[in-house]
Amino acid sequence: MAGAAPEGSQFDARQFDAKMNELLSTEGQEFFTSYDEVYESFDSMKLHENLLRGIYAYGFEKPSAIQQRGIVPFCKGLDVIQQAQSGTGKTATFCSGILQQLDYDLVQCQALVLAPTRELAQQIEKVMRALGDYLNVKVHACVGGTSVREDQRILQAGVHVVVGTPGRVFDMLRRQSLRPDYIKMFVLDEADEMLSRGFKDQIYDIFQLLPAKVQVGVFSATMPPEALEITRKKFMNKPVRILVKRDELTLEGIKQFYVNVEKEEWKLETLCDLYETLAITQSVIFVNTRRKVDWLTDKMRGRDHTVSATHGDMDQNTRDIIMREFRSGSSRVLITTDLLARGIDVQQVSLVINFDLPTQPENYLHRIGRSGRFGRKGVAINFVTKDDERMLFDIQKFYNVQVEELPSNIADLL
Repeated sequence: MAGAAPEGSQFDARQFDAKMNELLSTEGQEFFTSYDEVYESFDSMKLHENLLRGIYAYGFEKPSAIQQRGIVPFCKGLDVIQQAQSGTGKTATFCSGILQQLDYDLVQCQALVLAPTRELAQQIEKVMRALGDYLNVKVHACVGGTSVREDQRILQAGVHVVVGTPGRVFDMLRRQSLRPDYIKMFVLDEADEMLSRGFKDQIYDIFQLLPAKVQVGVFSATMPPEALEITRKKFMNKPVRILVKRDELTLEGIKQFYVNVEKEEWKLETLCDLYETLAITQSVIFVNTRRKVDWLTDKMRGRDHTVSATHGDMDQNTRDIIMREFRSGSSRVLITTDLLARGIDVQQVSLVINFDLPTQPENYLHRIGRSGRFGRKGVAINFVTKDDERMLFDIQKFYNVQVEELPSNIADLL
Protein backbone atom coordinates (compact mmCIF):
# COMPACT_ATOMS: atom_id res chain seq x y z
CA MET A 1 0.00 0.00 0.00
CA ALA A 2 1.53 3.31 -1.04
CA GLY A 3 2.43 5.60 1.82
CA ALA A 4 1.26 3.12 4.47
CA ALA A 5 1.72 4.24 8.05
CA PRO A 6 4.21 2.45 10.29
CA GLU A 7 2.88 -0.65 12.07
CA GLY A 8 2.21 1.16 15.35
CA SER A 9 -0.03 3.80 13.86
CA GLN A 10 -1.92 1.26 11.75
CA PHE A 11 -2.81 -0.53 14.93
CA ASP A 12 -3.92 2.76 16.47
CA ALA A 13 -6.06 3.55 13.47
CA ARG A 14 -7.80 0.18 13.77
CA GLN A 15 -8.39 0.73 17.46
CA PHE A 16 -9.60 4.21 16.65
CA ASP A 17 -12.15 2.87 14.14
CA ALA A 18 -13.36 0.07 16.39
CA LYS A 19 -13.75 2.47 19.28
CA MET A 20 -15.67 4.89 17.12
CA ASN A 21 -18.13 2.29 15.90
CA GLU A 22 -18.74 1.31 19.49
CA LEU A 23 -19.28 4.94 20.48
CA LEU A 24 -21.66 5.53 17.64
CA SER A 25 -23.73 2.50 18.45
CA THR A 26 -23.90 3.10 22.19
CA GLU A 27 -23.75 6.77 22.93
CA GLY A 28 -23.65 8.48 19.58
CA GLN A 29 -27.04 9.92 20.36
CA GLU A 30 -25.88 11.55 23.58
CA PHE A 31 -22.74 13.00 22.06
CA PHE A 32 -24.63 15.62 20.07
CA THR A 33 -27.37 17.92 21.00
CA SER A 34 -29.25 19.26 18.06
CA TYR A 35 -29.77 22.94 17.55
CA ASP A 36 -33.04 23.90 15.95
CA GLU A 37 -33.40 27.65 16.28
CA VAL A 38 -34.07 29.22 12.92
CA TYR A 39 -33.32 32.86 12.03
CA GLU A 40 -35.27 33.91 8.98
CA SER A 41 -33.14 36.99 8.23
CA PHE A 42 -29.53 38.09 8.68
CA ASP A 43 -30.83 41.15 10.55
CA SER A 44 -32.30 38.99 13.30
CA MET A 45 -28.92 37.33 14.08
CA LYS A 46 -27.46 40.24 16.08
CA LEU A 47 -24.41 40.49 13.84
CA HIS A 48 -21.99 43.45 13.76
CA GLU A 49 -23.27 46.26 11.59
CA ASN A 50 -20.20 46.09 9.35
CA LEU A 51 -20.48 42.32 8.96
CA LEU A 52 -24.08 42.75 7.83
CA ARG A 53 -22.94 45.35 5.31
CA GLY A 54 -20.43 42.83 3.95
CA ILE A 55 -23.05 40.07 3.76
CA TYR A 56 -25.49 42.26 1.81
CA ALA A 57 -22.76 43.72 -0.39
CA TYR A 58 -21.73 40.16 -1.33
CA GLY A 59 -25.21 39.67 -2.73
CA PHE A 60 -26.87 37.57 -0.04
CA GLU A 61 -30.42 38.67 0.69
CA LYS A 62 -31.97 35.87 2.67
CA PRO A 63 -30.01 33.22 4.59
CA SER A 64 -30.03 29.69 3.13
CA ALA A 65 -31.27 26.80 5.31
CA ILE A 66 -27.84 26.09 6.81
CA GLN A 67 -27.21 29.81 7.40
CA GLN A 68 -30.56 30.22 9.18
CA ARG A 69 -29.55 27.51 11.65
CA GLY A 70 -25.81 27.54 11.63
CA ILE A 71 -24.50 31.10 11.98
CA VAL A 72 -25.85 31.92 15.44
CA PRO A 73 -24.62 28.86 17.40
CA PHE A 74 -21.16 29.37 15.89
CA CYS A 75 -21.26 33.05 16.88
CA LYS A 76 -22.15 31.96 20.42
CA GLY A 77 -18.87 30.08 20.61
CA LEU A 78 -20.44 26.60 20.56
CA ASP A 79 -18.67 23.63 19.01
CA VAL A 80 -20.72 22.73 15.95
CA ILE A 81 -21.07 19.89 13.48
CA GLN A 82 -22.91 21.22 10.45
CA GLN A 83 -23.98 18.97 7.68
CA ALA A 84 -25.32 20.19 4.34
CA GLN A 85 -24.48 19.55 0.70
CA SER A 86 -22.04 21.71 -1.24
CA GLY A 87 -23.49 24.84 -2.73
CA THR A 88 -25.85 25.54 0.17
CA GLY A 89 -23.86 28.31 1.83
CA LYS A 90 -21.70 26.48 4.39
CA THR A 91 -18.70 28.68 3.60
CA ALA A 92 -20.54 31.90 4.37
CA THR A 93 -21.92 30.27 7.53
CA PHE A 94 -18.55 29.71 9.16
CA CYS A 95 -17.00 32.85 7.65
CA SER A 96 -19.74 34.92 9.30
CA GLY A 97 -19.30 33.07 12.59
CA ILE A 98 -15.55 33.75 12.55
CA LEU A 99 -15.84 37.38 11.46
CA GLN A 100 -18.37 38.06 14.22
CA GLN A 101 -15.99 36.81 16.92
CA LEU A 102 -12.61 38.26 15.90
CA ASP A 103 -10.89 40.94 17.95
CA TYR A 104 -9.84 43.29 15.15
CA ASP A 105 -7.44 45.27 17.33
CA LEU A 106 -5.37 42.13 17.88
CA VAL A 107 -3.49 41.39 14.66
CA GLN A 108 -2.75 37.76 15.51
CA CYS A 109 -4.14 34.59 13.97
CA GLN A 110 -7.39 33.92 15.88
CA ALA A 111 -9.08 31.52 13.47
CA LEU A 112 -7.73 28.59 11.45
CA VAL A 113 -9.77 27.02 8.64
CA LEU A 114 -8.62 23.80 6.93
CA ALA A 115 -9.86 22.66 3.52
CA PRO A 116 -8.96 19.62 1.36
CA THR A 117 -7.84 21.42 -1.82
CA ARG A 118 -5.96 24.61 -2.66
CA GLU A 119 -8.82 25.79 -4.84
CA LEU A 120 -11.30 25.48 -2.00
CA ALA A 121 -8.95 27.19 0.48
CA GLN A 122 -8.51 30.10 -1.92
CA GLN A 123 -12.24 30.24 -2.52
CA ILE A 124 -12.89 30.43 1.26
CA GLU A 125 -10.27 33.16 1.58
CA LYS A 126 -12.12 35.20 -1.08
CA VAL A 127 -15.48 34.80 0.66
CA MET A 128 -13.95 35.67 4.05
CA ARG A 129 -12.37 38.80 2.58
CA ALA A 130 -15.53 39.87 0.81
CA LEU A 131 -17.81 39.37 3.82
CA GLY A 132 -15.23 41.09 6.04
CA ASP A 133 -14.70 43.94 3.62
CA TYR A 134 -16.04 46.59 6.03
CA LEU A 135 -14.22 45.06 9.03
CA ASN A 136 -10.71 45.39 7.56
CA VAL A 137 -10.10 41.72 8.21
CA LYS A 138 -6.66 40.34 7.32
CA VAL A 139 -6.93 36.85 5.81
CA HIS A 140 -4.22 34.69 4.28
CA ALA A 141 -4.44 31.40 2.40
CA CYS A 142 -1.61 28.98 3.27
CA VAL A 143 -1.55 26.36 0.55
CA GLY A 144 1.01 24.14 -1.14
CA GLY A 145 2.47 25.16 -4.48
CA THR A 146 3.14 28.73 -3.31
CA SER A 147 6.26 30.36 -1.88
CA VAL A 148 7.02 29.30 1.70
CA ARG A 149 9.01 32.47 2.23
CA GLU A 150 6.11 34.65 1.11
CA ASP A 151 3.80 32.80 3.52
CA GLN A 152 6.27 33.39 6.34
CA ARG A 153 6.53 37.09 5.51
CA ILE A 154 2.75 37.61 5.51
CA LEU A 155 2.22 35.61 8.70
CA GLN A 156 4.96 37.50 10.49
CA ALA A 157 3.37 40.80 9.47
CA GLY A 158 0.17 39.58 11.15
CA VAL A 159 -3.22 38.22 10.04
CA HIS A 160 -6.55 37.56 11.78
CA VAL A 161 -7.49 34.40 9.88
CA VAL A 162 -5.51 31.64 8.16
CA VAL A 163 -7.27 29.39 5.63
CA GLY A 164 -5.21 26.55 4.27
CA THR A 165 -4.54 22.96 3.35
CA PRO A 166 -3.28 20.70 6.16
CA GLY A 167 0.25 20.14 4.77
CA ARG A 168 1.24 23.78 4.42
CA VAL A 169 -0.52 24.86 7.63
CA PHE A 170 1.29 22.19 9.64
CA ASP A 171 4.57 23.24 8.04
CA MET A 172 3.97 26.87 9.09
CA LEU A 173 3.11 25.82 12.65
CA ARG A 174 6.19 23.63 12.82
CA ARG A 175 8.44 26.46 11.63
CA GLN A 176 6.71 28.69 14.19
CA SER A 177 5.84 31.16 11.46
CA LEU A 178 2.22 30.58 12.42
CA ARG A 179 1.82 31.06 16.17
CA PRO A 180 -1.09 29.12 17.66
CA ASP A 181 -1.26 31.08 20.95
CA TYR A 182 -4.23 33.29 20.01
CA ILE A 183 -6.18 30.80 17.87
CA LYS A 184 -9.65 30.50 19.38
CA MET A 185 -11.57 29.05 16.40
CA PHE A 186 -10.74 25.98 14.34
CA VAL A 187 -12.86 24.96 11.32
CA LEU A 188 -12.67 21.83 9.18
CA ASP A 189 -14.44 22.39 5.88
CA GLU A 190 -15.49 19.44 3.69
CA ALA A 191 -14.41 17.17 6.54
CA ASP A 192 -15.58 14.07 4.65
CA GLU A 193 -13.30 14.92 1.72
CA MET A 194 -10.43 15.73 4.01
CA LEU A 195 -10.59 12.36 5.73
CA SER A 196 -11.04 10.43 2.52
CA ARG A 197 -7.86 12.08 1.22
CA GLY A 198 -5.93 10.77 4.18
CA PHE A 199 -5.33 14.02 6.05
CA LYS A 200 -6.48 12.52 9.35
CA ASP A 201 -3.05 12.33 10.99
CA GLN A 202 -2.08 15.81 9.86
CA ILE A 203 -5.30 17.34 11.16
CA TYR A 204 -4.67 15.56 14.41
CA ASP A 205 -1.10 16.88 14.62
CA ILE A 206 -2.31 20.42 13.96
CA PHE A 207 -5.01 20.13 16.58
CA GLN A 208 -2.46 19.04 19.20
CA LEU A 209 -0.68 22.38 18.76
CA LEU A 210 -3.77 24.54 19.31
CA PRO A 211 -4.82 26.04 22.65
CA ALA A 212 -6.96 23.76 24.79
CA LYS A 213 -10.03 25.99 24.77
CA VAL A 214 -10.35 26.33 21.00
CA GLN A 215 -13.87 26.40 19.49
CA VAL A 216 -14.30 23.74 16.79
CA GLY A 217 -16.60 23.76 13.75
CA VAL A 218 -16.84 20.75 11.45
CA PHE A 219 -18.62 21.30 8.12
CA SER A 220 -19.32 18.46 5.77
CA ALA A 221 -21.68 17.25 3.05
CA THR A 222 -21.75 13.74 4.51
CA MET A 223 -20.77 12.53 7.97
CA PRO A 224 -19.09 9.15 7.62
CA PRO A 225 -18.15 7.43 10.91
CA GLU A 226 -14.53 8.54 10.60
CA ALA A 227 -15.58 12.19 10.41
CA LEU A 228 -17.56 11.75 13.59
CA GLU A 229 -14.72 9.77 15.13
CA ILE A 230 -12.15 12.48 14.63
CA THR A 231 -14.44 15.07 16.18
CA ARG A 232 -15.58 12.81 18.96
CA LYS A 233 -12.18 11.43 19.89
CA LYS A 234 -10.52 14.64 20.93
CA PHE A 235 -11.78 17.75 19.35
CA MET A 236 -15.19 18.66 20.49
CA ASN A 237 -16.87 19.70 23.67
CA LYS A 238 -20.65 19.00 23.72
CA PRO A 239 -21.08 19.94 20.07
CA VAL A 240 -24.41 20.87 18.59
CA ARG A 241 -25.27 19.18 15.35
CA ILE A 242 -27.05 21.08 12.63
CA LEU A 243 -28.36 18.95 9.85
CA VAL A 244 -29.95 20.29 6.70
CA LYS A 245 -31.70 17.32 5.21
CA ARG A 246 -31.29 16.61 1.60
CA ASP A 247 -34.84 17.48 0.66
CA GLU A 248 -34.32 21.04 1.87
CA LEU A 249 -31.42 21.33 -0.50
CA THR A 250 -32.65 22.28 -3.78
CA LEU A 251 -31.58 22.22 -7.34
CA GLU A 252 -34.24 24.88 -7.72
CA GLY A 253 -33.67 27.30 -10.55
CA ILE A 254 -31.44 24.85 -12.39
CA LYS A 255 -33.08 23.34 -15.42
CA GLN A 256 -31.78 19.83 -15.93
CA PHE A 257 -31.80 17.93 -19.18
CA TYR A 258 -30.34 14.80 -20.65
CA VAL A 259 -29.21 14.02 -24.18
CA ASN A 260 -29.49 10.44 -25.21
CA VAL A 261 -26.12 9.93 -26.95
CA GLU A 262 -26.41 6.12 -26.86
CA LYS A 263 -22.70 5.42 -27.38
CA GLU A 264 -19.61 6.88 -25.75
CA GLU A 265 -18.06 7.64 -29.15
CA TRP A 266 -21.00 9.86 -30.15
CA LYS A 267 -20.53 12.27 -27.24
CA LEU A 268 -17.90 14.37 -29.00
CA GLU A 269 -20.15 15.12 -32.01
CA THR A 270 -22.97 16.02 -29.67
CA LEU A 271 -20.72 18.42 -27.75
CA CYS A 272 -19.48 20.07 -30.95
CA ASP A 273 -23.09 20.55 -32.07
CA LEU A 274 -23.67 22.39 -28.80
CA TYR A 275 -20.47 24.42 -28.94
CA GLU A 276 -22.01 27.60 -30.34
CA THR A 277 -24.52 27.56 -27.52
CA LEU A 278 -21.75 26.94 -24.97
CA ALA A 279 -19.71 29.89 -26.09
CA ILE A 280 -22.61 32.33 -25.76
CA THR A 281 -22.43 31.86 -22.04
CA GLN A 282 -19.78 30.53 -19.67
CA SER A 283 -19.82 26.77 -19.40
CA VAL A 284 -18.11 24.09 -17.39
CA ILE A 285 -17.79 20.59 -18.86
CA PHE A 286 -17.18 17.75 -16.42
CA VAL A 287 -15.48 14.48 -17.31
CA ASN A 288 -14.47 11.69 -14.95
CA THR A 289 -10.71 11.36 -15.50
CA ARG A 290 -7.71 13.61 -15.98
CA ARG A 291 -6.75 11.72 -19.10
CA LYS A 292 -10.15 12.44 -20.58
CA VAL A 293 -9.75 16.17 -19.83
CA ASP A 294 -6.63 16.12 -22.02
CA TRP A 295 -8.27 13.98 -24.72
CA LEU A 296 -11.39 16.14 -24.96
CA THR A 297 -9.39 19.37 -24.91
CA ASP A 298 -7.24 18.13 -27.83
CA LYS A 299 -10.29 17.03 -29.81
CA MET A 300 -12.12 20.33 -29.29
CA ARG A 301 -9.09 22.42 -30.17
CA GLY A 302 -8.48 20.21 -33.20
CA ARG A 303 -11.84 21.43 -34.44
CA ASP A 304 -10.93 25.05 -33.78
CA HIS A 305 -13.07 25.39 -30.68
CA THR A 306 -11.56 27.54 -27.93
CA VAL A 307 -11.56 25.73 -24.58
CA SER A 308 -9.60 25.84 -21.32
CA ALA A 309 -8.85 22.78 -19.23
CA THR A 310 -7.76 22.12 -15.70
CA HIS A 311 -7.11 19.03 -13.58
CA GLY A 312 -5.11 17.84 -10.60
CA ASP A 313 -1.98 16.83 -12.54
CA MET A 314 -1.28 20.41 -13.56
CA ASP A 315 0.97 22.49 -11.39
CA GLN A 316 -0.71 25.08 -9.23
CA ASN A 317 0.54 28.03 -11.18
CA THR A 318 -0.94 26.76 -14.44
CA ARG A 319 -4.27 26.04 -12.75
CA ASP A 320 -4.35 29.54 -11.27
CA ILE A 321 -3.74 31.17 -14.64
CA ILE A 322 -6.43 29.07 -16.31
CA MET A 323 -8.97 29.80 -13.58
CA ARG A 324 -8.15 33.51 -13.83
CA GLU A 325 -8.76 33.50 -17.58
CA PHE A 326 -12.03 31.67 -17.06
CA ARG A 327 -13.21 33.96 -14.24
CA SER A 328 -12.40 37.04 -16.28
CA GLY A 329 -14.40 35.64 -19.19
CA SER A 330 -11.53 35.64 -21.69
CA SER A 331 -12.03 31.90 -21.91
CA ARG A 332 -15.64 30.75 -21.95
CA VAL A 333 -15.56 26.95 -21.85
CA LEU A 334 -13.75 25.04 -19.10
CA ILE A 335 -13.19 21.27 -19.14
CA THR A 336 -12.43 19.77 -15.73
CA THR A 337 -12.80 16.82 -13.31
CA ASP A 338 -14.63 16.39 -10.00
CA LEU A 339 -11.48 17.28 -8.08
CA LEU A 340 -12.13 20.91 -8.88
CA ALA A 341 -15.93 20.85 -8.69
CA ARG A 342 -15.93 22.18 -5.14
CA GLY A 343 -13.52 25.00 -5.86
CA ILE A 344 -15.14 26.52 -8.92
CA ASP A 345 -17.46 29.32 -8.02
CA VAL A 346 -17.74 31.43 -11.08
CA GLN A 347 -20.60 33.87 -10.85
CA GLN A 348 -21.32 33.82 -14.55
CA VAL A 349 -21.45 30.05 -15.11
CA SER A 350 -24.93 29.36 -16.32
CA LEU A 351 -24.35 26.08 -18.13
CA VAL A 352 -22.85 22.86 -16.83
CA ILE A 353 -22.39 19.86 -19.09
CA ASN A 354 -21.82 16.43 -17.63
CA PHE A 355 -19.96 14.92 -20.58
CA ASP A 356 -19.60 11.95 -18.22
CA LEU A 357 -22.19 11.41 -15.52
CA PRO A 358 -20.54 11.49 -12.08
CA THR A 359 -19.65 8.09 -10.61
CA GLN A 360 -21.53 8.93 -7.40
CA PRO A 361 -24.90 10.65 -7.16
CA GLU A 362 -23.54 12.98 -4.43
CA ASN A 363 -21.11 14.56 -6.88
CA TYR A 364 -23.96 15.59 -9.15
CA LEU A 365 -24.87 18.44 -6.82
CA HIS A 366 -21.24 19.48 -6.36
CA ARG A 367 -21.04 19.90 -10.10
CA ILE A 368 -24.30 21.46 -11.11
CA GLY A 369 -25.02 23.18 -7.80
CA ARG A 370 -22.37 25.61 -8.97
CA SER A 371 -24.48 27.01 -11.73
CA GLY A 372 -27.64 28.09 -9.94
CA ARG A 373 -26.21 28.87 -6.54
CA PHE A 374 -28.29 31.00 -4.23
CA GLY A 375 -31.14 31.51 -6.60
CA ARG A 376 -29.14 32.17 -9.75
CA LYS A 377 -30.64 30.25 -12.59
CA GLY A 378 -28.71 27.78 -14.66
CA VAL A 379 -28.92 24.85 -17.03
CA ALA A 380 -27.36 21.42 -16.69
CA ILE A 381 -27.10 19.01 -19.60
CA ASN A 382 -26.25 15.36 -18.99
CA PHE A 383 -24.88 13.14 -21.76
CA VAL A 384 -26.35 9.69 -21.26
CA THR A 385 -25.21 6.49 -22.96
CA LYS A 386 -26.98 3.12 -22.66
CA ASP A 387 -24.66 2.28 -19.74
CA ASP A 388 -25.56 5.50 -17.89
CA GLU A 389 -29.30 4.99 -17.75
CA ARG A 390 -29.11 3.38 -14.33
CA MET A 391 -27.02 6.24 -12.92
CA LEU A 392 -29.41 8.85 -14.29
CA PHE A 393 -32.25 6.99 -12.65
CA ASP A 394 -30.32 6.92 -9.33
CA ILE A 395 -29.59 10.66 -9.53
CA GLN A 396 -33.25 11.47 -10.12
CA LYS A 397 -34.25 9.31 -7.18
CA PHE A 398 -31.47 10.67 -4.94
CA TYR A 399 -32.46 14.32 -5.47
CA ASN A 400 -36.11 13.71 -6.19
CA VAL A 401 -35.83 15.55 -9.51
CA GLN A 402 -37.13 14.94 -12.98
CA VAL A 403 -34.52 15.28 -15.74
CA GLU A 404 -36.18 15.97 -19.10
CA GLU A 405 -34.89 15.31 -22.58
CA LEU A 406 -33.10 18.34 -24.04
CA PRO A 407 -35.37 20.44 -26.27
CA SER A 408 -34.04 21.88 -29.52
CA ASN A 409 -34.34 25.53 -28.41
CA ILE A 410 -31.54 25.23 -25.86
CA ALA A 411 -30.15 28.68 -26.61
CA ASP A 412 -33.44 30.30 -25.52
CA LEU A 413 -33.10 28.77 -22.06
CA LEU A 414 -29.83 30.48 -21.26
